Order: sequence, then structure tokens, then C-alpha cells
Amino acid sequence: MGLQWGDEGKGKVVDVLTPRYDAVARFQGGPNAGHTLEFDGGKYILRSIPSGVFQGHCNVIGNGVVIDPVLFRAEAEELERGGLDLKKRLQISRKAHLIMPTHRLLDAAQEAAKGDSKVGTTGKGIGPAYTDKTARAGLRVGDTERADFRASYEKARQRHLAMLGRPGAQVGPVEVEKEWFEAVEYLKQYTFIDSEYAINGLLDAEKSVLAEGAQGTLLDVDFGSYPFVTSSNTVCAGACTGLGVAPRRIGEVFGIFKAYCTRVGAGPFPTELFDETAQKMREIGREFGSVTGRERRCGWLDLVALKYAIMLNGVTQLIMMKGDVMNDFETVKICTSYEGSDGVPYDLGASKPIYKEFEGWRADLRAHATYESLPVQFKKYVEFIEHETGVPIRIISTGPDRAQTIIR
Repeated sequence: MGLQWGDEGKGKVVDVLTPRYDAVARFQGGPNAGHTLEFDGGKYILRSIPSGVFQGHCNVIGNGVVIDPVLFRAEAEELERGGLDLKKRLQISRKAHLIMPTHRLLDAAQEAAKGDSKVGTTGKGIGPAYTDKTARAGLRVGDTERADFRASYEKARQRHLAMLGRPGAQVGPVEVEKEWFEAVEYLKQYTFIDSEYAINGLLDAEKSVLAEGAQGTLLDVDFGSYPFVTSSNTVCAGACTGLGVAPRRIGEVFGIFKAYCTRVGAGPFPTELFDETAQKMREIGREFGSVTGRERRCGWLDLVALKYAIMLNGVTQLIMMKGDVMNDFETVKICTSYEGSDGVPYDLGASKPIYKEFEGWRADLRAHATYESLPVQFKKYVEFIEHETGVPIRIISTGPDRAQTIIR
């Protein structure tokens, strides 16, 4: 899982680790989460589909995920055009919830009503879909197998329109709902499963499962920078509820973080930079949303927030991404504490960071294949983080490609 505000590089890590596992299972989030993979000269962006599909033959979309049938179909068909037999590699939980066309309307209306307090959602209807789930009023994948599915859809649709003050109105052009129902029929070509039985069955058979999260810990609906958060539990416990597994079945917890920090949308960001350093990070790191294209806010690594995320998730191994983005920086900083606070405060927006400076490594990390050969300055940066967090950094990404990975 991600230990920052998302966009840490989880897709690449899942792809790299997939050959070591018998199954990969996505446990929460929606199609706003763009996981980018690069290998063999190609670039692939996955939204709802687990990042193990290229190297693993058993991939599961768990019950904690919300699925937009239209976006799922577009994503899946693109992979199929590339020669991937996705229907043999992917199974979908019957308990995963569906994003309806009216959820997008609700999303837009709710954001507009917040005025200057906008969260900065992607407008894909994810929040309202999770709201329906909590309100016990949602439609699930398994409902599409029922004879009364159309009636259930119509009931939910009318309820949404009434909330919008538009009872009896059309959702939009007729084509919108027509496309949605056609996408539902496409979705039904995949194998639907009771994923809690499937995942536990694998574990009972002593098979290994890699659970893939979306977004990051600091966007968790309970523990993130509320209300500027996502609509699901992005922390380790979300894997239990999002897949139906008991906490005791969790083995290793891989926490992924960038060598610096980024954030998309509104909300507090203590180490955010507003100068040429931030612009340099953004340009070199290609810090633009893989799904939305939105410019990411950039800043120094926040060790206070990182320790908080490690605590919440019970992280056993750290994975550092994008150290290569700062190859040419003369000085690199880490926030080691906040003024007047021993940890992450309730009001994160009032935090003032205190920094420790490091000499930049001024070398191309991509030219190195082993940890031992990495620049001394970079290793000092890595080892300081390990010392302060008490957790080993086992994997270091030196570039976007699958091959640009050092495993210690």
C-alpha cells in the first residue's frame, strides 16, 4: 500500500512482485486510481484492473472496489487489443459495488455545493457510490445476475434524481444509459466469484496472495487529512474488509513511498514547495495524474507522516520509489518533525516542518544495478530513513521501467 497521498508507484511494484505470488487482488478504490506500468518499451495505465495481469494468471477485483462498467470495459478492451487474454486472468467479486451514471451527477453537485472547500475529486462518481454502499442502497456486481436488475437500477436512479431535485428527469442523453447497460453485459462475460471464499481458499491451500491497494494512507477516510481524503480505507486493515480475510492471515506489509512527496487536489501538505525545486521535481518525475492529467503538488519527504503511515499499517518492509528524480539536486531535505508536535496532529494544515539537509548524490541512479554500487550520498539518505523509521528499505526503484529495480 501507499504511505503518502497516493501516486507512490504501487503499480510498478505489484508488477515486479507478481511472479513471486499465486494471485494478485485489488481490495479498494475505484477508477480514479491510475497505476502506471512500464516494460518492454511500452507504457500501460490500469484503473480498476489489478497490476498483476501482465505476469500473473490469477487476478481478483475484490469486494471493496467500486466499478464503473463503462470505464472497466474501455480499460479491459484496450488490454485485450494488446493481446492479453484478460477473461482467463481476471475474476470479479459479486460483492463489489457498481458506479451508476447518476453517481457522476451527484459527485459534480456535491463538489459544486462545497464552494471554496472543494475536495478536488476526479468527478467519476466514486464518493457517491461508496455513500450508497454505506447507506445500504447500492447496486453490486452480483445484482446483474438477477432477473430484477433493471428494476433495482431504476429504483436507485430515481432516488438519485430526487436527491438532485430532478425527479423523473433523464440522466442525460439516452446514449449514456445505453452505453452503461451494454458495458454491464460486457462485464458479465467475466467470471464472478464470492471472493472471500476464493481468497481464503488460496490461503488454506498455502498459496500466496498479493493485496494491491489504491491511493495512499494519508487519503484514508478515517486516518487521512480529512475531509480531503478518498472514500475508502486505504490502510492495511482495508485489505481485510476489502477481500474478506482475517487480520491474522496478513504476513508481510509492503509500504511504498517516494523519495519526496506529492499530492493531487486540495488539502494540507506540510512540506509542499512553491519554487523552482517543486517544478523540477514535477517535470523530471512526470508528476501529472495518469488518469486525470492533473498537475501534482510537490515537496520534500515528510518523515513525520511516513512514520504515522508505518504505524497505522504495521509495515514490515519499505519500498522507495523515484530517488532518481533527484539525481541532479545539490541539496535534498527531509522533514524530521513539526514545530510543537510529536506526531501528525489533528489539524495537519497548521503544521510547520523542521528539516534536515542532505548532500545530493549528483549521479544517475539508473546506471546502478546493485545497492552496493549506489552513490554514498544516496545510501546515507536511505539509511537515515531506515534508522528513523526502524523498518528496512528492501526495494529501491531507480527508474520507471520494470527492470530499473534494485532488490536488497
